[in-house]
Amino acid sequence: MPQEQYTHHRSTMPSSEGPQVYKVGIYGWRKRCLYFFVLLLMILILVNLAMTIWILKVMNFTIDGMGNLRITEKGLKLEGDSEFLQPLYAKEIQSRPGNALYFKSARNVTVNILNDQTKVLTQLITGPKAVEAYGKKFEVKTVSGKLLFSADDNEVVVGAERLRVLGAEGTVFPKSIETPNVRAEPFKELRLESPTRSLVMEAPKGVEINAEAGNMEATCRTELRLESKDGEIRLDAAKIKLPRLPHGSYTPTGTRQKVFEICVCANGRLFLSQAGTGSTCQINTSVCL
Repeated sequence: MPQEQYTHHRSTMPSSEGPQVYKVGIYGWRKRCLYFFVLLLMILILVNLAMTIWILKVMNFTIDGMGNLRITEKGLKLEGDSEFLQPLYAKEIQSRPGNALYFKSARNVTVNILNDQTKVLTQLITGPKAVEAYGKKFEVKTVSGKLLFSADDNEVVVGAERLRVLGAEGTVFPKSIETPNVRAEPFKELRLESPTRSLVMEAPKGVEINAEAGNMEATCRTELRLESKDGEIRLDAAKIKLPRLPHGSYTPTGTRQKVFEICVCANGRLFLSQAGTGSTCQINTSVCL
């Protein structure tokens, strides 16, 4: 009990020492490091600001757009030459009024038309060797909408009034061709030729071959056949010449005549027989053998 009272009495006695002061802050090397980092941050901010101003100046950023790219109410307006390193997706691409629109590429230019499932429906490829178009149908029309050319899996249609072939060797058709009229240019020759196969011309109402200002020639190596199933074959001309018909035998008596008659064998062969007071065809029947 006396010890507890002594302790309490000692604690209540006033202290002769002054109050203790505790220093709050960063001192020494910590303070120097903090100032260094603050200085470094200010330098980075200034460098970043300078780079931003330089980029804005070089790229020509304005309120309307960037460089040759302008932002308008209808979309983007690009002036001058442009280079796209990745695919370009756009609803419409057009040039300025009165100027042409050019597409340039080191290899090829490909235009794809996609559906909702990003599947290619139509494709146009222009390369250094060829121009290729893929699609269900290909059409070429005039400004008024008249069809000039159409091609699909079933047929190729030429809607122009005249199809001109300017090649020196003409046109080769591996299969049949259907047309109401085949004619050459004025003062040019028209030749229908089949080098290794036959040439057939058919029409339900007739085939007309007309040469208004020149000759017409039909040449073959073996046989030239003119056949009419239900009608007739008519040779209508002021002069009809058959210069290479075979001659029948003739008698050397008297002067040799220059007048002959045309004879027809039972097999349809024609030959010439020297005319006499009567028919001499029966005498020269040896030609029909």
